Amino acid sequence: MLRKFGKTVREKLDHIESRLSSQQEASADQPGSHFSSRHGGGRLPPADFPTQADFFRFRKQRGVNLGSWFVLERWIADHPFRESHPPGQSDLDVARGTHAREILQDHWRNWIVEGDWAWLAETGINTVRIPIGFYHVCGADHSVLPGTEFADYAAVFDDAWNHILNAIVTANKYQIGVLLDLHAAPGKQNRDSHSGTSDPNPRFFDGSFNMRHTIHVLAVALTHITKFINSFDPPLPNFVGIELLNEPAPGRHTVALKQWYSDGIRSLRAINARTPIVIGDSWQTDDYAGYLSNTADSLQHPHVALDHHLYRCFTQEDINILAYDHAGRLWDPNGATRQTFARVTDKLESTGCDMIVAEWSGALNPKSLDSLPNQDHARSQFIQAQVDLYEQYCAGSFFWTYKKQWDGDKGWSFRDAVRGGVFPKSIGLRLKRPLEHHSRESRLNAREAARTRSFAEHEAYWSRYPGSYEHWRFNEGFIQGWDDAYAFFAFAGGPVVPELGYKGAWAKIRERAHVANRGNGSCVWEYRHGFIQGVNAARLDVAAACC
Repeated sequence: MLRKFGKTVREKLDHIESRLSSQQEASADQPGSHFSSRHGGGRLPPADFPTQADFFRFRKQRGVNLGSWFVLERWIADHPFRESHPPGQSDLDVARGTHAREILQDHWRNWIVEGDWAWLAETGINTVRIPIGFYHVCGADHSVLPGTEFADYAAVFDDAWNHILNAIVTANKYQIGVLLDLHAAPGKQNRDSHSGTSDPNPRFFDGSFNMRHTIHVLAVALTHITKFINSFDPPLPNFVGIELLNEPAPGRHTVALKQWYSDGIRSLRAINARTPIVIGDSWQTDDYAGYLSNTADSLQHPHVALDHHLYRCFTQEDINILAYDHAGRLWDPNGATRQTFARVTDKLESTGCDMIVAEWSGALNPKSLDSLPNQDHARSQFIQAQVDLYEQYCAGSFFWTYKKQWDGDKGWSFRDAVRGGVFPKSIGLRLKRPLEHHSRESRLNAREAARTRSFAEHEAYWSRYPGSYEHWRFNEGFIQGWDDAYAFFAFAGGPVVPELGYKGAWAKIRERAHVANRGNGSCVWEYRHGFIQGVNAARLDVAAACC
């Protein structure tokens, strides 16, 4: 059961829409304005949208990875490896060791417990990313194992699936969303032991079996999760998507990976079209943003995000940069990282997609810290710079990792970073006064002032480029974006304001409804531009009025 919201989400949306409709009518005849509720400018799409699940899926996700719960990493948790087969670095090594089933079941029961979920919710985490291996899905269907290195170990891993499903149930109690991440694929998609085996030679791209079989694994997982969450009354709303593959290393097989992404998205869309899909960028962010931008319409999936992982502790260049300089580079508006994020986010949002950072940390090489008198302050600045970057440009971000077996690592352990004071005490908007403090009249006046200002800037900019435009679409988009942003603000109680995070995907859905109501044309892009600006303006408004 979700926590009580006071009013249902539908009641809140209806209340917001009714409050705003009168202003839409009043504004219709003002200069430069061509929108009105009778033209569909303030209408919602069909009655089943948005659902509670849509709010979980599309809100800005501030999360952590539950690392080494299922896919094991010895540097995070050593005890599951105590009887593993040499070299003792991967899940397959554990499975080949003695007492593997008992050791893993004990670990799955105790690594993440109820108190962890409660603490995460209190800290402001609203989503978790759970890395799993394809072999953890065998409890749903043993057909995922034949032909792989794990074919003989169904009895070792078959109980994992129950723990994964139970994680969704428990997370739901605390309004926490769950993103499932396929961290280990048949054949291995990269050289690391967290891809399932200690073999340094990835074979995911060799031949067709592994790639085809991985889509089968993903289809099995989504089919069973969909049935599971729908078995509840009402259905569990907090399953927020699947990441198709963690950190693939395609090498010369980049074209094959993109085609595999397309095949995977189509396969999962056929099972559950509303399930968000995440793909990794293989640290070629512009390239894969271009891929998504070029294929988004043909894939016809309403919710796809590009995942970039950001670490600053591994390369020789990283080692030679001090912590404060790392932070400065991330804050620099002209720096390469911020420029990339701005460019990629704009490209993705323009085609209905979004960007997330599903792995980041406060970890730095010791040489970046050793010469500094206050290492905690330096690390906190590095973390804050990242938080600021992700809050501005990303639909979601996930710290790696939630905790380690040993206390004290403020760089890699989110729990230690928070307790050690190097993680910000607050992320996002926190209410100092209730939303009701911002009265109906003041909110509507603020919306009209912001719309008028944004419309004038939009009109003035495009007047420099002679052509045929439909600026009324910008107005309708702006109003819908503002209204939807406020619907998200009102979604749940508590001090942290829920925000619309996946603006590109949400705007695309709204755009389709707009076209259905108002007709297609060469300037539908103006609706999308207005929508995004309306969302952003509403955030500034609620921050000024209530935060």
